[in-house]
Amino acid sequence: QLQLVESGGDLVQPGGSLRLSCAASGFTLGYYSVAWSRQVPGKEREGVSCIDSEGTNTYYEDSVKGRFTISRDNARNTVYLQMNSLKPEDTAVYYCSAGSWCSGLRVAGGETWGQGTQVTVSS
Repeated sequence: QLQLVESGGDLVQPGGSLRLSCAASGFTLGYYSVAWSRQVPGKEREGVSCIDSEGTNTYYEDSVKGRFTISRDNARNTVYLQMNSLKPEDTAVYYCSAGSWCSGLRVAGGETWGQGTQVTVSS
């Protein structure tokens, strides 16, 4: 069974940091590009970042550039999203997805999605 599991979401104060993990089971994540997206209630899911299969190319949404870093450890079958200088507007459920290639801030070419992890930035 192909599965992605996100973890690392938490309640954090503004200015704080979190590292999200996206772990794959049932397939080799290293063959795929991986994207992080986020969604708040009542709004469409938006792309945050994408990384290609080799980790050579990364892409970021403008509001997270310089604060978020996407990376991957193919030996651990895991992709990470390091989030620094968090702001209240970063509050959302964060999802990872795997696909054949990055298309902007999303993946395309067959997508597998995780169930999401909640990030709340509040004092």
